[in-house]
Amino acid sequence: MFAWFQKLLPRKGDFFSMFEAHGATLVAAADALKRLADDEATPREVLKLIRDQEHRADEIIREVLLEVRRTFLTPFDRSSITALIVAMDDTIDEMLSAARAIDLYGVTEFGAQMKQVMGMISESSHLIAESLPLLRKITVNGAKLHDLTQKVVRLEGDADEFHAAGLKIAFQSARNDTLQFAVTREVFKNLEKVMDAFEDVANEIDGLVIDHA
Repeated sequence: MFAWFQKLLPRKGDFFSMFEAHGATLVAAADALKRLADDEATPREVLKLIRDQEHRADEIIREVLLEVRRTFLTPFDRSSITALIVAMDDTIDEMLSAARAIDLYGVTEFGAQMKQVMGMISESSHLIAESLPLLRKITVNGAKLHDLTQKVVRLEGDADEFHAAGLKIAFQSARNDTLQFAVTREVFKNLEKVMDAFEDVANEIDGLVIDHA
């Protein structure tokens, strides 16, 4: 009976392609934030771009979670697949929250430190996108994957330093404008959450390397 039931189940799902498709949404969203820092787009334009990518990412995560339930043979443990795609989805959700905050508060000027963090978000997204195809041959690519994830972790640490420095400058320059400081702090907090989320993705990938490479 069980053998007959197995034949009704898909032998495998194309999880790798879905990971990579979700990774592309992260890159598009993160690059949109960088365009904002580079004065190449308005907050409203960036918000729309990221919202569109977030909707696409939602479709992909639903597909992944459906395939996890339906597929008999998976390339990794089901919980590991779910943890990775959820971490990736959290990242684009945090980018959307950051874009919403920037648009809500009408922020159009970004200090050097904030621009640095936005650049690090973009760089982190590209590192994650570079990592995902390597999961197809994780045993062979274990060392390369570890190198890429460690770069993301280091970027998150560097972003914390820019965050602290940016808040200090904002506080010193806005002693008579506490509202402006509050806005700057809120935007930095949202950007910090994005970097934390990218670190979580890197840790999930590194966990797969430890288990399978």
